[in-house]
Amino acid sequence: MKRREVITLLGGAAAWPIAARAQQAAMPVIGFLNPGSAADFGHHGEGFLQGLKQSGFTDGENITVEYHWAEGRYERLPQHAQELVEHRAAVIAVGSPPATFAVKSATSTIPIVFILADDPVKDGLVTSFNRPGGNLTGVTVFTTAAMWTKRLELLHDLTPKAASAAMLVNPRDPANPDTTEMTVAARNLGLGLSFLAASTDAEVEAAFAAAVERHIEGLVVSDQPFFTARHHRIVALAARYALPTVYGWREYVTAGGLISYGSSLTDAWQQVGRYAGLILRGANPAELPVMQASRFELVLNLKIARMLGLTVPPTLLALADDVIE
Repeated sequence: MKRREVITLLGGAAAWPIAARAQQAAMPVIGFLNPGSAADFGHHGEGFLQGLKQSGFTDGENITVEYHWAEGRYERLPQHAQELVEHRAAVIAVGSPPATFAVKSATSTIPIVFILADDPVKDGLVTSFNRPGGNLTGVTVFTTAAMWTKRLELLHDLTPKAASAAMLVNPRDPANPDTTEMTVAARNLGLGLSFLAASTDAEVEAAFAAAVERHIEGLVVSDQPFFTARHHRIVALAARYALPTVYGWREYVTAGGLISYGSSLTDAWQQVGRYAGLILRGANPAELPVMQASRFELVLNLKIARMLGLTVPPTLLALADDVIE
């Protein structure tokens, strides 16, 4: 081989990685913003990737997904949102109301696909469920009072001899549902019901201590974002005080909680991925209806039930979508 040919070949080899990087950089960037941590909520990202794949997009092949995890630090959400805007994300997928509002404040043009436990119409995020009308659309998950009463019923199934129960709520959350239905449901179950308010870490600690002092025999934790971001601490407190507790999301149970019942967030993220893919293919978010999560899951931790001395009814075991041994 001649010297000139060798130089040409080496020059081409050196230039190839640059060309490859340029091609990779040209791939659309999809932003992913979650207020939790990758360690606890990584399966949400997996559901998101599945949804994208169903729409014909694969991370690293024809798109680049840029993950941002707030690690429970909600004050960092505006910074994460701004970074995604500066990196020219083609679509931004967000979970929780605080993250959605942070991204909405950062851009009025980049399409945003959300997961919300609130009413996006009431919150002023979209014009209507059928025709959102702006740059936002997404999926809502059920956190209604009816869901709360179902969790109270599950708690009663696990502790049929209990005479009292409590619910942990964050009164500063503007989406705090009416507790009237919970009071009626408790009365029908023969339970005395009280409400424990907590909107700071110290108040969460105090709420559990108060539950023990009042001889509360079971607890329902609201599925509000404030508590979800602190699910490890809440599960640890329930264990410390040996207090049977029911939650809204499976993350509590996989962290050592007793039982959860609620919408499947992994499925909801999958729908978000599908919507993000549709938008990449040219769909207008203003015309993509806001969907409602359709799959619910019951997750039970038998190990924790045994530690608490609880007998799990066979009917409840049969209904469980996932049983942790």
